[in-house]
Amino acid sequence: MSGHSKWTQIKHKKAASDAKKGKLFSRLSRAITIAAKERGPDPKANYRLASAIKDAHGANMPSDNIDRAVTRASEKGASELKEARYEAYGPGGTALLITAATDNPNRTTNEIKHALAAHHGKLGVEGAAMWAFEKRGSEFTAKFPVTLGEEEAKQFEALLEALDEIEDVQEVYSNSL
Repeated sequence: MSGHSKWTQIKHKKAASDAKKGKLFSRLSRAITIAAKERGPDPKANYRLASAIKDAHGANMPSDNIDRAVTRASEKGASELKEARYEAYGPGGTALLITAATDNPNRTTNEIKHALAAHHGKLGVEGAAMWAFEKRGSEFTAKFPVTLGEEEAKQFEALLEALDEIEDVQEVYSNSL
């Protein structure tokens, strides 16, 4: 019976769950900070901030964390988070729009390039993939959806997982079905 304690199993499950939740909260916090910095700290006058706060509440993010993210936007000397959008192509010619919140654009660009190169994708120049999408509200939708074969779909899923692992990446839009 050695090595099979119930607590050990719970500890491993809790650690994985906490890491996932921490990553989600970090992403939501960055979105809140950027929205408050760009358009002001009042959610009544800033629809983007109101939407980010609603998403945070939906993920059961503590109110203290939300308040800290809004406050961080007005602090001087705090790291300067900026929103960046990357356009790329993935397996099977899928178009990707990658939105990131970063304090170091060079690092983020290199991380995204590495993930794309490792999963049959490549970073494009400005306008390379934007033509395949139209903006509807705060969501981008594909104008020309692409259907992938079985092998390309597996590669595409692996690419999405790799992009999701990058802390600065906020959202990924694609024209894949």
